[in-house]
Amino acid sequence: MRKLYTLVFSMILIMGFAINSIAQDQGDTTAKLTSGKWVNHADGYIPNPIGESKTTVKRYKTIEFKRDNTFTMDSIKQRFTGHWVLNGTNLTMTFNPKKVTHLHKNTDPNSGSNAYVTTSEVLQIAERNAKIEGDFLNFGNPVLDSEHNSSAVVGLKNFYEFTGFANVTGGNLLMVLIGLVFIFLAIRYDYEPLLLIPIGTGIIIGNIPMFQAVDFNLKLGIYEPGSVMNILYSGVVNGWYPPLIFLGIGAMTDFSSLISNPRLMVLGAAAQVGIFATFLGALWLGFAPPEAGAIGIIGGADGPTAIFLSSKLANGMNVMANGETVKNLIGPIAIAAYSYMALVPVIQPPIINLLTTKKERKIKMKPPRAVTRLEKIIFPIVGLLLTAYISPTALPLLGMLFFGNLLKESTVTNRLADTASNALINTITILLGVTVGASTQADVFLTADSIMIFGLGAASFIVATAGGVIFAKIMNWLSPKDRPINPMIGAAGVSAVPDSARVVQNMGLQNDPSNHLLMHAMAPNVSGVIGSAVGAGILLSFLM
Repeated sequence: MRKLYTLVFSMILIMGFAINSIAQDQGDTTAKLTSGKWVNHADGYIPNPIGESKTTVKRYKTIEFKRDNTFTMDSIKQRFTGHWVLNGTNLTMTFNPKKVTHLHKNTDPNSGSNAYVTTSEVLQIAERNAKIEGDFLNFGNPVLDSEHNSSAVVGLKNFYEFTGFANVTGGNLLMVLIGLVFIFLAIRYDYEPLLLIPIGTGIIIGNIPMFQAVDFNLKLGIYEPGSVMNILYSGVVNGWYPPLIFLGIGAMTDFSSLISNPRLMVLGAAAQVGIFATFLGALWLGFAPPEAGAIGIIGGADGPTAIFLSSKLANGMNVMANGETVKNLIGPIAIAAYSYMALVPVIQPPIINLLTTKKERKIKMKPPRAVTRLEKIIFPIVGLLLTAYISPTALPLLGMLFFGNLLKESTVTNRLADTASNALINTITILLGVTVGASTQADVFLTADSIMIFGLGAASFIVATAGGVIFAKIMNWLSPKDRPINPMIGAAGVSAVPDSARVVQNMGLQNDPSNHLLMHAMAPNVSGVIGSAVGAGILLSFLM
């Protein structure tokens, strides 16, 4: 009997030690679980607030277990809560229902706002089971498996996740390089510095890598509603920067050369052949008619008009008759238009030399007659009425252009004309350049469509220049011998004011140092501005 008591006592003692050991292990495991945080760093997250991305990235998911058997899980800036139960090294996590707000693109062009459309749902995450293996939580799924870290290390990882180094892509680096090239061309070769420096800087700003996640709006990027850049970009998207630019252009432009020789106006119209040729080319490449119309306007070599038309036809919001939404092509179209405007001194001379003879390039034109003040005042009024009746949809551009010119020529509103031609247009040029540049965010801009748009833009600029020169040659053949036309001025029919006219002037002086063509070239140049706006209005009326 004594031996039996000893055996029972020994078994009780052993069981006590075992239970104590198990309890101690359980306590150690609990202490391990509730100290620091558990971090998962896995791929599969879409770096876009509305989930529109063909690529995925790695993001940190952090779990913190508390001693009261509750936990929090932070995943792409959403916090989930629940309760946990530990059985030995086996962990069970039960989640509480979570109300999640989803962000969607606003596709209503009449809403007057580009803020996200939101929807909500109650999300119930299924129960999860894991096994604690040292410093690892093994869920049996790499997307969930977590590693134990101290709170300080987790804080550093969260900071790193928001830096540009963690979010940079090859596309960002490529676009930054392009921005630097724009700035270099503007400073080194004086190619449209007032445009290329703001655009180049904007490209760099727009491609600084930043944290992006589904249903999370940091309000930092140009495409994130509520950000400063997005608010400034609304002037591009809603198309109210271009009319203000036209107001300044009108206040700076002297239409005397056109008034004194109105027959040269047809050269401005002839150069617009590039618009409609590019429109047909874009259709052939598979773009929808509204998108093709917006791309076609690049042939007018007029940046503000290109932005105005693309904001109406290719804004990513309009729904076509077939139920599809048009693509957002504002950025590629604007960059293409301004790039080719800046490269006028490079693109046009070879085309002019190819299509004209040395004898034609030496033709001297009859000096323009003097224009009276009354003619200068009447011209913007008549021009407004005539062009607006032909193309009312271009009224925002043409109305502001002729209004600005009337401010200048009336001579009684010098303060307003000075504001429009200096402070206002300079301010809008800065805002327009920076925001258009910033819109080239790599994940939005670097597409096959952008490459095709740049190709079409180059072709359209060549066709427009060639069309103007060829028509000027025809006009010269038909003109009286005492009133010849130098075919080179046809190249100024594109809307790149006054760069195209300067190109013609320089080429005239190269062929004959006494042959000054600037005033003659300005006539088709300013008529090209009017022609491109009318062309935009015609496309808008057909394609809206």
